[in-house]
Amino acid sequence: MPRAGLDTASVVAAGADLADEIGFTELTMGQLAERVGVRTPSLYKHVANQDDLSRRIAALALSEAADAIGAATQGRAGRDALGAAARALRDFVLKHPGRYAATVGLKLTGPDDPVAIAEARGLDPFLAVLRGYDIASADTTHALRALRSIFHGFATIEADGGFQWGTATDESFEWLIDLVDRGLRTKPTDK
Repeated sequence: MPRAGLDTASVVAAGADLADEIGFTELTMGQLAERVGVRTPSLYKHVANQDDLSRRIAALALSEAADAIGAATQGRAGRDALGAAARALRDFVLKHPGRYAATVGLKLTGPDDPVAIAEARGLDPFLAVLRGYDIASADTTHALRALRSIFHGFATIEADGGFQWGTATDESFEWLIDLVDRGLRTKPTDK
């Protein structure tokens, strides 16, 4: 019988919080069981295994990031929307490095995979940002990949302590947003 108050959502949320504290790669079922006050076998009433837990944390993180980015970009357009989306993603990664790390490198099992659904939802705010630029529809995928690579890259390097020289990272990030904005505004729409 599952412990009262413990369900799949609370187990996944506790796992995500623990991943943020100790690092996603360090998260084990034993540590999670200790965190939620049960023996490890009891967790298997809520998640199938470590991989299932990881995928559920990834889906949670992608949904949370989508909510944060969507809220930040609401009612904005152009450079203002781009900056809001970029800062919201960066803030999410810096506040939740463990759960965000769960989202990287997953193999999707199909269109009904909860991770795929959450990932697609996470792209919606960036698609809305791109509508504020004159991007050819054939270039949308390229533009989305560029935005993710640029802003994900900066945020994950920063979260890992990779920027250790003099200039403030906030200034560098705003410089990067300006660079991307200029690139999106000057990209030719036909070949």
